[in-house]
Amino acid sequence: MQIAAVCAPALTLETDCLILGVWQEHTDALPLRELDVSLRGALRQALDSKAFSGKEGETLLFPTGDTLPAARVLLVGLGFRAKASAAALRRATAEAALILQQQRLSEACVALSEPPPADLAADLAMQALVEGLILAGYRFDRYRTQKRDELPPRWESLRLLVAEKEFLEPSAKGLDRARRICAGVTLARDLVNEPGNVKSPEFLAEQSRQLAAKHGLRCTVLDQQDLSREKFGALLAVAGGSARPPRLIIMEYTGGNPSDKPLALIGKGVVFDSGGISLKPGEKMDEMKMDMAGAAAVLGTLDAAAALRLPVNLVGIIPAVENLPSATAYRPGDIVTALSGRTIEILNTDAEGRLILADALSYAARFEPRAIIDLATLTGACIIALGHEASAVLSNRDELARQLIAAGEDSAERVWQLPLWEDYARQIRSDIADVKNTGGRPAGTITAAAFLQQFVPDCPWAHIDIAGTAWEEKGTALRPKGATGVGVRLLIAFLMRNG
Repeated sequence: MQIAAVCAPALTLETDCLILGVWQEHTDALPLRELDVSLRGALRQALDSKAFSGKEGETLLFPTGDTLPAARVLLVGLGFRAKASAAALRRATAEAALILQQQRLSEACVALSEPPPADLAADLAMQALVEGLILAGYRFDRYRTQKRDELPPRWESLRLLVAEKEFLEPSAKGLDRARRICAGVTLARDLVNEPGNVKSPEFLAEQSRQLAAKHGLRCTVLDQQDLSREKFGALLAVAGGSARPPRLIIMEYTGGNPSDKPLALIGKGVVFDSGGISLKPGEKMDEMKMDMAGAAAVLGTLDAAAALRLPVNLVGIIPAVENLPSATAYRPGDIVTALSGRTIEILNTDAEGRLILADALSYAARFEPRAIIDLATLTGACIIALGHEASAVLSNRDELARQLIAAGEDSAERVWQLPLWEDYARQIRSDIADVKNTGGRPAGTITAAAFLQQFVPDCPWAHIDIAGTAWEEKGTALRPKGATGVGVRLLIAFLMRNG
């Protein structure tokens, strides 16, 4: 796809569609008055009749005939300019992208009737506009062999218009940043959308090796023999029911001073989760191919961070397993010994993600990280608490949680902090082992994090539960049906804020 920022008057460009963002309180801006003249008063009529007012989410499509070089003009409401935000710009171009897909168009120009206010930097505004277009244009169709002609065309050319030359350089930077970040999101979405028969632990390892080769990262993969020798008892217990052996994937990116301690990113990598012996209901079990969305977010973040050459050191750790029932599967009532040496009473084999994360957290100590952030589709209780609008964050350092919340506002991948008081740890105490792997129904998201905390090294740590945000059942403009790629833009925003 060709995408570029250009400095040119919006109404002079020949294009299949001119997408024009309109601020709610500025519907009389000069470009709109000029457009109304070209449309012979049709725009003023639409404004007077309240068919369009510039409210956020509103759209209005005009065919232009031969009155303009553009074959169509699509007006997109941006809301009040005084309240302008990157999120509003992102949503606006995403909505526009859906209409262009319905029109089966693959080429367009994008402009704003007036620039955003000065407190929204040109590079961030451009980044948001481009992210909306690219994220809305995503689809996973590699396995379709029939009726491909029914699918909307993919983007071929996008031009984003800048009103003044002084904004051209920062806008180009924002555009480039958006492309690299969205490539990471696309990678994460693709990995999550892959079917379970393709997506084995070794498949994830191979994807990691390819990513490492692309960016010159260091990639280490521990196989089942390595894991047995190192005594990854919790991870191996979960993997025991599957014929497809587990992997531990370690990716290292050194963008900062080599002597600086890395930030460790850990992603849950259950490539398919049947629940094991504690079998899940059959309904929607097909969606359990998405139980490695945390792992996908880590790989997508490493891809984007390396492409952006962020000045940070990162280590990504992905415990990759499949959770199936069989004669060799672990059972409710078993006691397993984790890598840390702690013993765990298994009450429910469907509480498997915290087991593999426990060993990954212990392993992360070897890198002496300055902080650890883990991402996991961990608990259904998180969906009950926060729905599908926000991920939960729990942390042993409130400052780290606040930094992630701020990054969530920047990226529109919101997180909300839940408490992690010592009182909750009582629910995971076991009578016959050090801990048990579930604390029951009350505060399920919190007790899962309390379990993880037992295995965290002595450093700042945050756990992000993405169970409600990693998968989209119906589809929205920014999040097409299926994998959302959540976590990538959040973590990149966090790294850009905090290094």
